[in-house]
Amino acid sequence: MNNLLLQINNATSERGWGSGNIHQDVLLISLIIVVLTVLIAAIVLNKAFKTIVHVMMPEIEAAAKAATKAKQKEKRAHLKQWWNNVMGLRPLSEEEDLVIDHAYDDIRELDNPTPAWFMGLFYATMVFGVVYLSVYHVFGWGMNQDDEYKKEMRVAEQERKAYLASQVDNVDENSVEVDKSPEVLAEGKAIFDQNCIACHGAVGEGGIGPNLTDNYWLHGASIKDVFKTIKRGVPDKGMIAWEQQLSPSKIAQVANYILSLQGTNPPNAKAPQGDLNEQHQSPN
Repeated sequence: MNNLLLQINNATSERGWGSGNIHQDVLLISLIIVVLTVLIAAIVLNKAFKTIVHVMMPEIEAAAKAATKAKQKEKRAHLKQWWNNVMGLRPLSEEEDLVIDHAYDDIRELDNPTPAWFMGLFYATMVFGVVYLSVYHVFGWGMNQDDEYKKEMRVAEQERKAYLASQVDNVDENSVEVDKSPEVLAEGKAIFDQNCIACHGAVGEGGIGPNLTDNYWLHGASIKDVFKTIKRGVPDKGMIAWEQQLSPSKIAQVANYILSLQGTNPPNAKAPQGDLNEQHQSPN
């Protein structure tokens, strides 16, 4: 028997729901069984007593039901009285007590008090007005309409800048446009000076690469053509594809800077190459 209990104890310990002490586990299980037995017995006895009362003493059951109904009726009466007080309602039986001692054209007036809910709402608006005045106009804890407008405008400006920053590189040879703003040209010149002067000269006069200041073009003269040439390069002529080193926005900036060099006529300019583009001819 002891060996059997020991085996059961080891099995329960391995499964994780035993305490490791067989006597304690048996005692706990016994207590659980006793509690369940007592609970079931109490339910059965309760039902039996109800049946006995219903059969043997119907007057007691009737009295209990009557008491319950009376309590419910009293509760409903209290609730109705509370509702009448809140809404300012009075029964018709009290109408004679509310008549004011004067009449006009045989029209009598009743002295009905203002409902409690309305007075509560009225006083609440007064409290709200005092709090609002103190917060926004006396102590300055809250923002008035002007301050809220300025704050919303600052937030909108930040969102606008964030949107533009997110869209700045959303450009390619199909969507790029001419931009002659000083900021763009300054950024383009900085990129040109850092990456392009070795082949095209300091002012675009040409060197290893073609002259970028005349009206002759090898791969197209539009902003889209220049962007595409910079992006994909010209491997046959030794120009690398810059799309791996420059972002689309930077390529657009340097492309606009290159177009701004048209007609500058720098000294020591390289001889024209490519096809003449009359749209970019200098007025000189």
